Parts: sequence; C-alpha cells; structure tokens
Amino acid sequence: MKLQALVCLSMFAAATAHADETVFDTHVHLREGETSLRAYEADVTAAHVKLAGFAGMWFGGPNQALAGDPAAIRVNDDAHLALARKHPEMLPVATVHPYDGQAALDEVARVAAAGVKVLKLHPHTQKFDAADPRVLALVRKAGELGMVVLFDNANILPGDSERLFNLAIQAPKTKFIFAHIGGMNFRFWNMLALARTADKFFFDNIYFDISATVVLAADSPIEAEFVWTLRNVGIDHVLLGSDYPQLTLGRTLDALHRLGLTDEEQAKIRVDNARKLFGR
Repeated sequence: MKLQALVCLSMFAAATAHADETVFDTHVHLREGETSLRAYEADVTAAHVKLAGFAGMWFGGPNQALAGDPAAIRVNDDAHLALARKHPEMLPVATVHPYDGQAALDEVARVAAAGVKVLKLHPHTQKFDAADPRVLALVRKAGELGMVVLFDNANILPGDSERLFNLAIQAPKTKFIFAHIGGMNFRFWNMLALARTADKFFFDNIYFDISATVVLAADSPIEAEFVWTLRNVGIDHVLLGSDYPQLTLGRTLDALHRLGLTDEEQAKIRVDNARKLFGR
C-alpha cells in the first residue's frame, strides 16, 4: 500500500508541477489540421500546462512540401491560415520550397501580407541544400518582409550546422530559429560566444528551439555541457519547443526543469523570449 501511495503521489506531483507556469511552444506539427490541434491542446491541458500560445505548422510527417508543386503548397498554407483565424492562440507557420524560385518568393510575400510571421524550411525532408543560392535569396526576402525563418537543425545531414551558420551570416537582417539546436552536435554552437567578439561579423540573428534535444540531455552525462551551451549561445536566444506529436510539451517542460537553470533563465526560455521575438 505504501508503494502504491508513493506512485500516486508522484503522478499527482508530475501532473501539477506545471500549473503555475506559462509556456509558448515554438514547434507544433498539425498534420491533420483541426484534429491535430484539438489533440495537442487536450494533451497540454492534461499536463496542466498554461499555454500562452504555440507556433503551428502543417508541414511534417506525411505532409511534405517538395519542389515542383507550389500550387499544392499554397493550398496547404491557406488551409493553415484559415485554422489560425479560428484559433487565436495559434501562430501560423507557412512553408515553401526554395527550389521553386520565383513562385516560392511570391508565396512568401503573399503569406507575409496575410500576417504570417514564421516560415519553416527543412533541408533534409524537403531535399534541398541550405548552401544553394536560391535558399539565400529566399531567406533574405523573408527577412525583408519581417518574417522569422525556422530551420530544422537536427544534424541529420552532414554539415547541417555549418551550412546554417553561414546562411545566417550572409543574411544578417533575417532572424532565424534553428530547431533542436543542432541535435547531438549542439557543441558546434558554442562558437557563437567567439563570433560575437568579431567586429561586424555576427549580428545575433540566430535563435534556437531546444525541442527533442533537451529531452535527451536532461539527466544525462552531457547535461552540464548542454547547459553550458545554452548560456554560451545566450539564454535570451533560446526557445522551448515540443516537436509535437513526436514529443509532448509536458515531457519537454519536465526536461527543462531538470537542467538546473535559474528561475529567470527558465522563464525566458518558456515564454519571455518567444513573446519578444514574435511580438505577442
């Protein structure tokens, strides 16, 4: 009976640990539109997380935005915008393919005019090279229009972080979020502490969401180094993302708690940095 009581107490503590914390989730995949959105919000409610909002994207999983069919991408972007109009807690994330050239640039301009603030690109699943000149032209255009560009940065592709860093250097007026902070190659990003010391070289336009990687790092042999990296890239540039439905926001938030960050650092990562970046 004692063991049973302890288990129940532990489950209750886990369920209420987030009750007084507000979170903005920067990485949510809504693969089935409204059905996915309702499932996500039910999951957040069950975890007792107070949601300030979330960045939702249609792209991911079976929904691939590949080159050669910009009309299909536009249809999906429009459906996503319609969903966001029904759910003001959602920050809609649009997608294009850089290799669609002028059609991609036109779509970026169109969705920006409709109020979209974030563009998602994924070199691995969309099958493009981040070093391609068409990618640079696209992200510069997004920056001119005031959009933040969210890139996958799980280092599935060799040289992922290096290519993205070079891209950010060449587009200093564009703000980037690199999702997963490089995965298990997060160590690369410690060099930002040195990049900031070079005059007129790095313009602090890189942010990171720590989705998935934070779950691996918490309570692991690399935890201290991960925390050291977060402080080197700058806590003001770190965002919390769940990568739902692959991982839940409750599990991600639990991992954040276990890193040993200060209350002020956690608050910035949970919600404050996202509010500043997205103007919410």
